[in-house]
Order: sequence, then C-alpha cells, then structure tokens
Amino acid sequence: MDRADLVKESFEKKAIPADRPEVGPSEYFGELVFDRAKMHRYLDADTLKALLDCIEGGQNLDRATADKVAAGMKQWALEHGVTHITHWFQPLTEGTAEKHDSLLEYDGKGGVIESFDGSSLVQQEPDASSFPNGGIRATFEARGYTAWDPTSPVFIQDDTLCIPTVFVAYTGEALDYKTPLKKALKAVSDAALPIVQLFEPKATKVYSYLGWEQEYFLVDESLYSARPDLMITGRTLMGHNSSKNQQLDDHYFAAIPSRVAEFMRELEIAGHRLGIPLKTRHNEVAPNQFELAPIYGETNLANDQNQIIMNLMDKIARRHGFVVLLHEKPFEGVNGSGKHNNWSLGTDTGVQLLAPGKDEKGNLMFLTFFVNVLAAVQRHNALLKASIASATNAHRLGANEAPPAIVSAFLGKTMTDVLHKLLVLPSDTPIEIAGKKGKKVGLVEIPEIFVDNTDRNRTSPFAFTGNRFEFRAVGSSANCAGAMTTLNAAVAEQLIIFKKDLDAELGKGKDLHVAVMDTLKPVIASVLDVVCFDGNGYEDAWKQEAARRGLDVQTGVPEMIKEFLSPASVQMFTTTGVYTLHELQARNEVKWETYSKKIQIEAKVMSRMAVNHILPAALEYKKRLLEELALNKEVFGNLDGCSIELTTVGRLNECLEELQKQVSVMKEAMERAGSQDSGYAKASAYNEVARLLYALRKPIDELEEIVDNRLWPLPKYRELLFIS
Repeated sequence: MDRADLVKESFEKKAIPADRPEVGPSEYFGELVFDRAKMHRYLDADTLKALLDCIEGGQNLDRATADKVAAGMKQWALEHGVTHITHWFQPLTEGTAEKHDSLLEYDGKGGVIESFDGSSLVQQEPDASSFPNGGIRATFEARGYTAWDPTSPVFIQDDTLCIPTVFVAYTGEALDYKTPLKKALKAVSDAALPIVQLFEPKATKVYSYLGWEQEYFLVDESLYSARPDLMITGRTLMGHNSSKNQQLDDHYFAAIPSRVAEFMRELEIAGHRLGIPLKTRHNEVAPNQFELAPIYGETNLANDQNQIIMNLMDKIARRHGFVVLLHEKPFEGVNGSGKHNNWSLGTDTGVQLLAPGKDEKGNLMFLTFFVNVLAAVQRHNALLKASIASATNAHRLGANEAPPAIVSAFLGKTMTDVLHKLLVLPSDTPIEIAGKKGKKVGLVEIPEIFVDNTDRNRTSPFAFTGNRFEFRAVGSSANCAGAMTTLNAAVAEQLIIFKKDLDAELGKGKDLHVAVMDTLKPVIASVLDVVCFDGNGYEDAWKQEAARRGLDVQTGVPEMIKEFLSPASVQMFTTTGVYTLHELQARNEVKWETYSKKIQIEAKVMSRMAVNHILPAALEYKKRLLEELALNKEVFGNLDGCSIELTTVGRLNECLEELQKQVSVMKEAMERAGSQDSGYAKASAYNEVARLLYALRKPIDELEEIVDNRLWPLPKYRELLFIS
C-alpha cells in the first residue's frame, strides 16, 4: 500500500460518534465521579461528616468509617456496572499506573459476591520492582504502597472504579508525583496563612490553583503507523519541511476540521462526565495542532484531571482515525506543544491573593504576594527551569513562540510602573484602585480593569496575566506536578523568609502598612533589577544580559537537572518538608536515566531507519539513474544531454557518503555514552549524541528532496501535517 492509499484509508475511516446527549453538560457533569452530591446520597450523616473532615481538615479515617465509605462507593459503582477497582497513581514514568482487581470474592457457601471494604479503599500493595526509583529500593525489594488521596474524588472509567492514590516505598519515601505535590501544597498554605491573617483574619487555609492549557497534535493513524520514528519516539526524527506549513498563520483559530471537531466533542463529553470542566478548544498555530483547556481548579485535583484527559485523548482519538502526539516537538520547523500552567493562590474565604483587592488593605495584600512570588522565582530560577527540563522539552524551548531556556518574569508596563513608583514613594502612601474616591496626590494606583491592561509576552516563561502567573515553559507531555511542586515549595520558602523579616519590622512598633512596605521595598528593588524582563526573550542580547544579571542560562538538560541538588535547592525542599535529600538524589538519578534512555532510543531508531529505509530508497534511485545513463551511452555513444542525471547522481553520492559517515559517528558516540558509570556522566554523554541526531538528519532531509517521490519510503510532512 503506497502513501496515497494510506491517506485515503485514514480519510475514509468512519469516526465512531459519541452518544449525543439530549441534555446540556450540566445535566451529566460529574456523573462518573463520587463527588459531594454522591457522598450525601450514599453515606450516612456521621460517615459523611468524618469523610469531609478528612478531606478538608486532614483528619484520619478509622477502619470502621472507611468500611462505611467503601460500602457507599460500592453501591454507587455497582449501579454503573463496575466490576473492578484500581488504585490509580502517578509513578516516575511520567504517566499513570493501575492494577485492576475484580470485586469478585467467595461467599463461603460455594458461590461468589461483590466485595469492597475499607482496607481495599485505603491501601494496597502493588509490586514496585519495575517502577523508576533512583536507588530508593533494590530490585529484589518489591514492596510499594498506594494510599488513597481523599482530596481527589474516586471516578469510574469503563468497568473500573479508579481510586486516586499516592505511591510510596516500604520506607515511606515518595515514588510518585502526587506525594511531593501534596506536601508542597501544604507547605505553601502553612507559609501563606500567617501573612493572609494579618489582612483577612477569618481565613483558615490557602489554596493553590492550577489552570492548564493542553496543546497537542493529531495525525492520521495510518500515516502514523507508516512512520517508525513517530511510533517509537513520538516525533519525526527526519523529514523536510513542507512548502506550506504555518507561515500564513491560517490555521490559528480557524474553523476546526469536522473530523477533529467530532473527536473534540467526544472528548469533552467524556471529560464532563468525569467532572473535568473542559471549557476551551481551538486550532493552534501549527498545522494539525490544537489546544484544550478547563476552568481552573485546586492544583492537586487539576493535575489529576490533566492526567486523566491525556489518557482519554489517545483512546478517543483512535476511534476517529487519529493518533494524539503529546511530544513537545513532533515536527521540525513548526511550533512545538506546551502545557501552560496558570497558577494562583486563594483563601478559603474566597480572596484571590494574586488579584488586586477591593480596598487599600486588599491591594497591600495583593502586592505582598505578588512581590514574594517574583522573589521566589528569582531565587530559584534555575530550579524552576530544571523542573520542566526533559529530553523532549529541550527541542521546544526557545523555538517558534516557546519561551527561552532562561526563567524570567513578565509583568507588563502597568505593574512595572507600580513597582517603580512604590520604591520612591513613602512607605505610608495609600494604595488604592484607580477611579475610587479619596484619590490623593502621589497615590499608587492599581487599575480597576486589570486583566487586559497590558499585552502578553509569548517569549516569557513566567508571565503575570492580571490575576495569576502563567508558567509557560511546561512541556505538553509533562506531569504538571513536577513544575507545581517546585513552584509552590519555592513560594512557601520565600513567604517564610518574608514573614520573619516582617515580624522584625512590626516589632519596631510600625503599623502594618508601613512595616509591609519597608519589608517589601528591598525585595522589589532586587526583582526589578534581576528577574523582571518584558522584552524579546529570543534576542541574543537578552541571553548576555540575563547572564550578567545572574540568571541561569544553561541549555543542556543533564546540567539543568543538577540544580535539584544545589545547596539552595536542597535547603528549600528539606526545610519546607517537600523532599528529603535521599528523595532528591533518587529523582535526579531517575531524570538522568530517563534522559539517557530517550536519546538512546532516538539514536537507535534514526540510525536503523537511515540504513533500512533511506539508504535502500536512495540506492534504488541511483541505480535507475545509472541505468538511464548507461542506456544513453549505449544508444548515443556519449552522455551529452545527461547533465541532470550526472548532477543528481553526484548529489546522491555526497548525501549517501555523509549519511554513512554520520551513522558511524553516532554509533561510536553511543558506545562511549553507554560505557559511562554514573547517571549524570551517561546523560551528559547522551546529550552529545542528541546533537548528532541533527547531523544525521541533514543528509536524509536532502535526500528526500532528491529521490523520486514514488520511491520515498515514509509519509512526508506535507501529508502528515494536513487533515482533510
């Protein structure tokens, strides 16, 4: 079957439509989630109170109460045809994991019953021997424990009751993404609350919020199956740019292709039934690139929902003849895919801490948290970059609207002017909303209409957008928990430092406003001079300026990862209780090992495709040209008029020689990398192998332009990047 047939097969493949509900999403939203409404229906009053105390106050559930909760869940689950349960967790594989156990048990009378009790709900013991651990446990020590996270609702997928859990080793050390994330969320709440209560005494808890924007590509399943590089690595390791790609900007926000719209609609219905508030869908900039985004939510739950959606996307896409690509750079020369993390803080009284307040005190509280977030980003800019560093995201950063590999903060003109004004005005200057009565000379104004008072900067990794910060550097395939754990922990540390300094100022008898401003001013001066940058992050001049300011400009992923073990990082994570030193060391080993393996796989795939796919096609074309030349000489006695054939054969020879040379160079580099002992040394060696991928790609892409299209063995970009 040739490529034209593959395209036709994909286009003619009928998508399986989702059930078309006769009612709106509000009627079926959350129907597959054991949410508060289900708790009220299936649990008695005492059990409900105990469970809510566990969710909201961190109280433990005793075994008897856990049994009652499990009984209510079982009744609800059986009504939905559930036959199995699983503890659903997020190991360090960057995906999710689940082991399904049937509800079936012997009844002691020769028959069977459906059984589900508190012990099955609260804890299980999956085999941990094959999950990445970085040395926390030996291969022969297989014990790992999953424990229910009550703050993330139980949900149903197909015939299985899924119970979100943490995953820890026998020693209690974290083997997953969720455990440190929950610790970081507690740390930021504990650090922020004493400051909040100076302004908002009724507050008892601070929440971290996350709104993720998931970018992705769709390709036809049949074409995908004809590209070994896409199937194995998630990206095209070779391929010449299409004559038309994104240069006309005609795909961005354009009408969604009908096949894609059907996929999106089915995905939204599935998400809504699982309580995921999917809100936005649209075409992105690159051909075949799209985006979906939910309404923001509490960070732990929002992260779980993103993991659920990523799993659903591939399953549903297959029913529509597509494959979802979550790789950060599946196609060279067009935009890559990120996952912008919109992050904010708020109180249980409904106050958004990163939005201007309703009065002077509210604005002072807003500025307090706004400036301290910037200070945390400044202190740990290298660590924040390390939190999103990976073999896949390395291809995206700094290319086609993705932010550069330098973490700076974009404030916009309004907030930059506010901070500069605060530095020169007396500390007792009122801070009010512009347009309100009582305006005084020298007043520091924060506009009432705030969200759209400045343009956006797509080259900024950490941009303020009016009531939140947008961490734009997170990769499409990443687990948001990695970045969110680091950000929340860093902010927690900074708030602890600020509160100590503020207490010292208050101890001098100053009122709250003056004490806060006197504490903030040196911090403001520092962030304005160092981490705040509103210009073009792509310019070489910024790289030089960032280095002068002391920001981290490292671009090598293995070196970035080392930042997790810097003294400042270790102190921050350990003092906030998010990671132990041993856990940090283990995670670095996992990160280095994962990086090495991904580059190793890419190098193997590319060298084998070069030899098994590209070389035979080029040689066959060369053979045909030589036969044509021989025929010309036989008929005409010379090669006059054969300049095209001769030139083409010469170009083929040059490319083939370069291809063979680069394959040999890559194999030698892989052998050197494989001989390294430590995880860091091996990752550093594979970082050099990664550079060689581009050297091998060059002659292959040139051959694609030369070889007869009918002989080329792979679907080309012009076929992969456009959906009919």
